[in-house]
Order: sequence, then C-alpha cells, then structure tokens
Amino acid sequence: MSLRSDLIGEAVAIEPQHPWPRIRVDAETWRRAILGIASGQADLAGLWSDGAAVHLALAEHGTGALLVISLACPDGTFPSVGVTHPPAQRPERAIRDLWGLEPEAAPDPRRWLDHGRWGLRHPLGDRAPHDTTPDAYPFLRAEGPPMHQIPVGPVHAGIIEPGHFRFTANGETVVRLEERLGYVHKGIEGLMIGASLDRAARLAARVSGDSTVAFSLAFARAAEAALGVAVPRRAVWLRALMAELERLANHLGDFGAICNDAAFSLMLAQCGILRERVLRAARTTFGHRLMMDRIVPGGAAVDLADPAPLRALIADLRDAFPELIELYDATASLQNRTVSTGVLDRDLARHWAVGGPIGRASGRSFDARRSPGYAPYDELDFTVPVRTEGDVDARIWIRIEEIGVSLGLIEQILDRLPPGPVLRPFDPTVVGRTSGEDEGDSAARSREGIALVEGFRGDVLVWVRVDDDGHIARCHLRDPSVFQWPLLEAVIEGNIVADFPLCNKSFNCSYSGHDL
Repeated sequence: MSLRSDLIGEAVAIEPQHPWPRIRVDAETWRRAILGIASGQADLAGLWSDGAAVHLALAEHGTGALLVISLACPDGTFPSVGVTHPPAQRPERAIRDLWGLEPEAAPDPRRWLDHGRWGLRHPLGDRAPHDTTPDAYPFLRAEGPPMHQIPVGPVHAGIIEPGHFRFTANGETVVRLEERLGYVHKGIEGLMIGASLDRAARLAARVSGDSTVAFSLAFARAAEAALGVAVPRRAVWLRALMAELERLANHLGDFGAICNDAAFSLMLAQCGILRERVLRAARTTFGHRLMMDRIVPGGAAVDLADPAPLRALIADLRDAFPELIELYDATASLQNRTVSTGVLDRDLARHWAVGGPIGRASGRSFDARRSPGYAPYDELDFTVPVRTEGDVDARIWIRIEEIGVSLGLIEQILDRLPPGPVLRPFDPTVVGRTSGEDEGDSAARSREGIALVEGFRGDVLVWVRVDDDGHIARCHLRDPSVFQWPLLEAVIEGNIVADFPLCNKSFNCSYSGHDL
C-alpha cells in the first residue's frame, strides 16, 4: 500500500475533486501525511489555504498521481508541515500572512509576503488594520571567523524584478545566502475570488509572463476538470505546440544569459537572435509573441492556419544551434566557470521534489508530461534528459538537450495535428452538474479541479473551485520557483561571490510566479 492509498482509507470524507480526489482528514491523519512526505514516501506538490481549511497536495512516486488533503482550521491553527518538512516553510508563512492561520510549532515565525506596507494584516482573512510602517526583517545570523555581509537588491543593476539577497561571506567565499522575496506580490489569489472564468484565465496568464502558456494551460485544465468539459482534440495538440514553443524560447534565452554572466556575451547575442526568431514565429502563427491568452478554458482562442513559419523555424534552429553548442563545449574559459560550480546535491533535489532543468540536472527524472502525464504527450515520442552532476554546466546541458527534444516534439505535432474545431464553448453555470442538481445543491458549489503541467521551469500546479454562478470561489496557483528559490541558497554556499550570478541564472527562478 502507498501513502496515498493509506491516507484515502483514513479520510473523514472524500470531496468531488477531479481528476484526483481531495480528502478531508483529522489532525492525526494530517500529521501522518506530513511524516510520510518527510520520510520520502511521497512528494510535496503544494500547500495553500482557502481560509476555512489548509490544503496539502502530495504526488505519488512513480505515477505522479496527486492527492489533496484538507484539514479544517476552526480555531485558526493547524499542525505545521514545515517543522518536519522544510520545503513547506515558505508556503506556511504565506498562508499566515494572507489568511491569518497559524502553523503550530512553525520553525520560522517571520513574515514572508507581508512587508508591512499593505495597511492591514491578513488581507484574505480578517483584514486587521495595520500602519504602513515597513517591518524590519530579521535576517539570520552566521557566526564564526571574521565575516562580512553584502546586501544586494531589491533594486538590481539590470532590468529584472526585485528581490533582496543577503550574503554573509568570509573573504570571497559565501558562508550563507538568505533571500527576501515578496516585492512582486500582486494579490492574485484575492483577485481570483469572485472572478468570471474568462477573467480568471487572463489573471492566470499573467502570473509570470515567461510562463504564460504553462499557467494558462494549467488553469484551463483545472477548470475543465472541475466542470467536466471535454476539449476538442485539435485544441489539445495546439496547446502542446504552444507549450513547446514557450519552452524553446525560454531555454534559448537562459542558455545565452548564463554564458553572459560568465562574461561570454557572444553567446547571449547569438541565442538572443534565435529566441527572437521563436517569438516572431509565435507572433506570426498565434498572433502574440508570448502566446498570451491563446489557451482558454474549452480549448484554444486561435487556430494554426499555416504551419510553414514553424517548419522554417525548426530548420533555422537545427542549422544554427549546433554551432553554439560546440562553441560552449570548446570554450575553456566558460567551462572553467560552469563545471563544478553551484552543485545541487542529488538527495536535496529529491527531498525538495524540485522539478524542471534544476531537478533533472541533479538526477531527478520527474516530468509532468510523463507522470502523471496528459494529452497529447502520451501519443508523442520523446525522452526526458537527466544528468547527475548537479552543477551549472549540467543545468546548461539539460536545457541544450531539451531544446532538441522540443524541436522534435514540434515536428511531430505539426505532422500529426488533427483536424476539427479548436474551441468548445460552454456555460460554467450548467456544466459540471449531475442530473437532478438544483441551484442550491451543495455539490454544485464544490466543483473542484486540479492540474499539473510541465512549464519550462518545471511543474506548474493549479487548483480551482467554481461556485454555482460559474465564478471562481477559490483558486491557488503554484509556480515551480516556490521549491526552487530556497535551493539557490544551498548551492551558492562555499562558492565565491562572483559565481552567484551564474548560479542564479542557471536556476532562473521567477520572482513574479513565486510572490503571486
């Protein structure tokens, strides 16, 4: 028996969530789930609240099947997950900041998203008034030989999003790095409450601009699962086509940017040219460079009229990209900076269930397209590149290999793209109900869905609850960066300060996707 099966057997009730169940549990079963995740029996996939309860998503090893565990919080508290499983600490702190629910015995009582500038506490909970004097953030201390601190950000030299990094160093060697994020908090979950399905889809598409396709796909799949909407087959394949184009553009950008942080600007320029070709092909075929708002609940907002620009793009990349790979591999100064720099330990990657190129460069083969999997990838032939070195070089090579995989997937999709409509319009106030339900039926108000899709950074999770008026009752979106940012602190330890840009860029976590 797996942990997932055991927990379902101990459920107080099973809620109508699709395609995987959500179970209500008591505090004892909640603690059993925490211990099971901490001991490696399953992976933590998400932790959030809707105000009345806390919800924990776990993924079963091997199959990737999800289970959401819910614990009611009538007294405003819940047993801390982070006290046993560190990856849950920041999500717990976010729950406390947003909803006011207190994780009992939590190891880190500091505020996370709340910087003291909102004019209130717990904006999704009791909305307690608070002055707007910014809170002083107590960074952790490092003790030992003579050391100094280097504060970086939140305003940076480049045009990037804000985040603060506090280095403690002994000479040039980093002893500790601590991040302070939350500067890009936009109140996405609050904006989702009461939003129409169309508006919610647009909000999801803007969580993190470079992952607009991934978030749109995850939201659409979760909403469709909640409402029982079947998507036209052609739309399913078009969605995958857009997802691979997004992956292609971002991996090309990352490859060049990492090399640029090793003072090899030629690679940034050449990869920038190739990335621009991808974005222009997307604009030509789907009407938007980032393909924003092109995936919607029910299918796709646009069809592919002419595949010729994409076929030309594939030919261009297959011709130009190998030379850049050879250039990277043969440039000793680049290898000197990337090989053995910023190593992410394999066990740490497994414990944090980190996905995407970061996890796959450290031996973790998880890819949501494979497990739990979703259409049309079950009909496509592709491999998931994996390396074990865990350094900057390995993270570069994973991206290089995934660029080749995406080119092959795009070719397969174009060759096999089925005919037919691309959108199935539906009324969210009607679909998802079983025969005999009326407007006041509680089952109609608990239409819930969850989805896990593979973005270029890793797995994106979206959970949604749709009310009987067809509006969003609650929605939670989780970017892969939530579990990746803390590991950046780990990999820089023992490296020199000058190698932080390389480590940071090789992770390329999203500020916006993390802060919501």
